[in-house]
Amino acid sequence: MTILTVDFGSTFTKGALIADDGAVLVVGSTATTGTLGRGDILDGYRRLRAQLDVPSTARVHACSSAGGGLRLAVVGYERAVTAEAGHRVGLSAGAKVVHVAAGELSTAGVNGIRAARPDIVLLVGGTDGGNSNVLLHNAARLAKAAIGGYGPRAVPVVVAGNVDVREEVVARLATTRRPTVVAANVLPRIGVIAPESARSAIRDAFLRHVIGGKGLSPDAAFAAMVEAPTPDAVLSGVALLADVVAGDVLVVDVGGATTDVYSCLTPEGEDASLRKDVVAPLWHARTVEGDLGVRWNALGVMEAARAERLWPPRRDRGEEADTGDIHGLEAYAAAVHEQPGSVPQDAHERGLDLELARLAALVAVRRHARAPQPTELPRPLANVTTLVGSGGVLRFADLAGRERVLGAVLADHEGGWKVPRAARGSVDASYLLFAVGLLADSDPRLARAFAARIL
Repeated sequence: MTILTVDFGSTFTKGALIADDGAVLVVGSTATTGTLGRGDILDGYRRLRAQLDVPSTARVHACSSAGGGLRLAVVGYERAVTAEAGHRVGLSAGAKVVHVAAGELSTAGVNGIRAARPDIVLLVGGTDGGNSNVLLHNAARLAKAAIGGYGPRAVPVVVAGNVDVREEVVARLATTRRPTVVAANVLPRIGVIAPESARSAIRDAFLRHVIGGKGLSPDAAFAAMVEAPTPDAVLSGVALLADVVAGDVLVVDVGGATTDVYSCLTPEGEDASLRKDVVAPLWHARTVEGDLGVRWNALGVMEAARAERLWPPRRDRGEEADTGDIHGLEAYAAAVHEQPGSVPQDAHERGLDLELARLAALVAVRRHARAPQPTELPRPLANVTTLVGSGGVLRFADLAGRERVLGAVLADHEGGWKVPRAARGSVDASYLLFAVGLLADSDPRLARAFAARIL
């Protein structure tokens, strides 16, 4: 039995054909079709199958971030408490959080959600047995709001707030037949965050109400094939990889539009006990830096690097721009920002690409590691044993280029976070973490064998 794992991306559709012992038989990619409202996303998928010579009997597992991925709006009670908890859970569920609203929704608040064009609304608020007025008010406003339309075609709402009034919340949303998925409270009590139920509910809403409604394919086979948003699958893959290596894992995925950072940690000492954070940390977490991408957001990388004092190089610290004069990188960033489909044409441009990736990775990991709120503690990454790089820039780089990017992250002693004491770096060269995550539930034995091959 062979297994085909597929990631439908916004630009490329990637696939890996796997034997039942976890061996990678062949990997490949093709341009994603059907993402601009024209054609069928399955056209590219069929070309990928032909390219990989996939047997008709192969079992297929797929995830998708095509059509902009999963866009999530969070509506909560307080920005610093339940709304923040919902925000973190949404990221861990593979969503791009496009809007966060706190307090009782007004007309302007509803308009803000509508303008963000979410695929799903995550409705949270109150600890169990705590405040319920704001949650009930917001349920009534969302029921009547024309967000994505009315009735069954409206944007679905995932309810994950105060369980004491859950039935009444669902009843208010049902008055206009808005699609609703129910989950346990993401913040059952202060200092405790419970993401798994809401993560599962968001995935369910994505599969039942979102993936088939993006107009990517008229064929129901596409919606039936997809099992999860791609970032959700990747986080599951990172968690299983951490189990395989029996240590903490940090993953930096440098993409064209965003740089995502994943971490799976085992708290110990002070971190293992009850922390004083109002919203407890997620030990399996993902952050998305929407301004850091080596193509569509290359100018954002340069701006963020300046803000972090990573650019321009400082000669007083012995730093040198090994990509030519400093204006060369800035000109290159502007050029690829205008032409995001461009690829490096020579060794010099490959060096510029790697420098952009280095800066994006440094800023993204700093943001991931630092405390999300002034009253909270930084994410404890000192015990990370494995740093994995991902993204096209790293996959196509030579060993020296990969070391340049990952080595910079591991040596970032001025970044305001505790760098790992003893970590080794590697690159997911064949882009397989998503496949590990897709197999984690259905075939954990195979997933573990597959994860071991990544390193």
